[in-house]
Amino acid sequence: MSRPVTLFTGQWADLPLEVLVQKVSAWGFDGLELACWGDHFEVDKALESDRYVREKRDLLEQHGLNCWAISNHLVGQCVCDPIDDRHKSILPSRIWGDGKPEGVRQRAAEEIANTGRAAKRFGVDTVNGFTGSSVWHKLYFFPPTSDAEIDAGYQDFADRWTPVLNVFQAEDVRFGLEVHPTEIAYDLITFERALRALNGHPAFGINFDPSHLVHQFIDPTELIYAFPERIFHAHIKDAKVQLTGRNSILSSHLSFGDHRRGWDFVSPGHGDVKWDPIVRALNRVGYQGPLSIEWEDSGMDRDFGAPESLALVRRIDYAPSSVAFDAAFAK
Repeated sequence: MSRPVTLFTGQWADLPLEVLVQKVSAWGFDGLELACWGDHFEVDKALESDRYVREKRDLLEQHGLNCWAISNHLVGQCVCDPIDDRHKSILPSRIWGDGKPEGVRQRAAEEIANTGRAAKRFGVDTVNGFTGSSVWHKLYFFPPTSDAEIDAGYQDFADRWTPVLNVFQAEDVRFGLEVHPTEIAYDLITFERALRALNGHPAFGINFDPSHLVHQFIDPTELIYAFPERIFHAHIKDAKVQLTGRNSILSSHLSFGDHRRGWDFVSPGHGDVKWDPIVRALNRVGYQGPLSIEWEDSGMDRDFGAPESLALVRRIDYAPSSVAFDAAFAK
């Protein structure tokens, strides 16, 4: 099928882009989904210099690669989050500043708006990322959390993100939220609530990633069918539920890769994601964008896993039928 297969560079940001493109091209990928950290795509430089943008494009083209989306998850997380020292480790110093939480949130929001502007300059129409959430930490309701507190969290999200999304709309660029625990939307119900809080803003949609749904025991295809017009981008990523009777999906404060966890990310094809129903669902809603491999597996070498994942996607992605299979019987 003609859907391009890309590699999300977020987990490869330790490598200079110049090195990574050589690997990815040799493996046979169609392009990259560029992360806005490391030296892969720097928003401030893209806005300051047309030459910077051209050099990034030239580097990709020299290796036969394209780009359909950029992603700024780390800064996006800080737009709505209660800020603490953990956030300092994922932010550029110019966004962290003095570390005072409200200032961090405001600078993060401006950086995401600028990411939309930079995407337009770079020639892509999709930015993926996180939103953060002021109420995620209130997920387990004890001491009891009032409806008013949760309502206030969604209003806070709308207040902070509507101006950002207005910039995106003006630039004819879309924001795809990776529906994900720790975000304002982590399942179908919360995405619907977030969309309603934004009054259905046309620039707000989904970066579909099934790995964050299967360990919540959600059928990923339900997200596709529920919001077909909001599927702006798609990740290929897998997770494995490994409940033993001693652990839980809350992960027990254990790091990724610890065999005692109740679930973990694994290389595509090694987990619980059922890919055929997802391909069929994407076909039925008419999604023709990239299938972007976000590779995370603490138990596998990434230089083995990335090309293996590419081979999987080439094998499972197929075009929908152009005719009814029983058309030959019609008179």
